[in-house]
Amino acid sequence: MAKNDPYAALRFKEFNVFLLLRFALVFGWSMQFVVIEWQVYTLTKDPLSLGIIGLCEFLPAFFLAPFAGHIVDRKEKRNLFALCISLFSLISFGLFWLTSTQIEATWQTDTILYGIYGLVFFGGVLRAFFGPTIFSLIALIVPKKVYPNAATWSSSTWKGANVFGALVGGFLIAWIGVHHTLGFIFLLVMIALVLVFQIGKKPILNKLTTETVKESITSGLRFVFNDKVILGALTLDMVAVLFGGAVAIFAVFAKDILDAGPKGFGLLNAALSSGSIITMLATTYIPITKNTGKKLLISVFGFGVCMIIFGASKLMWLSVLALFFSGVFDGISMVVRQTILQLKTPDDMRGRVGAVNSMFVGSSNELGALESGIAARIFGAPLAVMLGGTVTLIIVGIMGLKNKPLRDLDLTEDIEEHEKE
Repeated sequence: MAKNDPYAALRFKEFNVFLLLRFALVFGWSMQFVVIEWQVYTLTKDPLSLGIIGLCEFLPAFFLAPFAGHIVDRKEKRNLFALCISLFSLISFGLFWLTSTQIEATWQTDTILYGIYGLVFFGGVLRAFFGPTIFSLIALIVPKKVYPNAATWSSSTWKGANVFGALVGGFLIAWIGVHHTLGFIFLLVMIALVLVFQIGKKPILNKLTTETVKESITSGLRFVFNDKVILGALTLDMVAVLFGGAVAIFAVFAKDILDAGPKGFGLLNAALSSGSIITMLATTYIPITKNTGKKLLISVFGFGVCMIIFGASKLMWLSVLALFFSGVFDGISMVVRQTILQLKTPDDMRGRVGAVNSMFVGSSNELGALESGIAARIFGAPLAVMLGGTVTLIIVGIMGLKNKPLRDLDLTEDIEEHEKE
């Protein structure tokens, strides 16, 4: 196998199936996010309601993540993934039903709203299991020597699905309405459920059956918090998403500031992810290995600058451009973070480390949505985004000065060692 083969992971059939079903899931989940945000803001006209959506998903995803990691390490990964997809299909169908004409005509707005919040909460429970399950499954599908390439393709697929999901979601709202768009999402989830059984069952690598739940969770947390490189990378990404992100209030910008409508709303969502997918695809040909830590710090700093520009912009083209380049920087940081985790995590702890990753990064999306909603209500959406970008720049500066192992990180030797295995 060529040393710098950009298609190394794609030469494994099960990994291709995994990418296809992951695309279907994330494509549907991304559209569902866009549709829910649009529908809830249409019902309430209150940016705080968008923050509540984030809180409903954050609480279970964050607090159940350590327990979920313990379960993932103890269970067979393919069947656990299938169970998660099956339960996600119930959420998609529930949202489809709640937005039907009959329900909207007979139920009060608050009742529909609480139903949406309840299903989002259930989705947060599943999110706690999805992250560590997927992280663990990748390592069981491909050999260690192609982990970096697999991480890049997996991240690219995730971002690519976000690009098209957000874009198509916005257009479908305008073309066929919220209800039928949610029906299409349910169909995508069912396709993913069929595909997952094209992947064979995998061995359970954690043999410490006598370890208690508390001991298992504690060992996973201790591993992450004792590794300054992993902890620093996760912290940087969490800060960028928590304070620098503005995805949750894109509906406010599209409706009230840029006057762009649902199509513009989809375009704003897609612009952020499109920059990421282009960057990540490029890294399959030009791996980010030399001076990795410095590149991570610069990328998160650049992300913060772009979000400040977006918050200050009153022009659609400038807003889209700022979001595109913020996606470019975000793509670099995501590839670096996933590669670090795949290379430095022991096989028997992947579920727990993946769970901590979900706590730091995945859940920060929802907590960031709450922060954005509250800040937008207090300061107004533009100032809220600019303040968040500024906080991101400050944290990056502190991290660069205080975390020397992360600043000096170079992944070249780690990758070469795995290629010799």
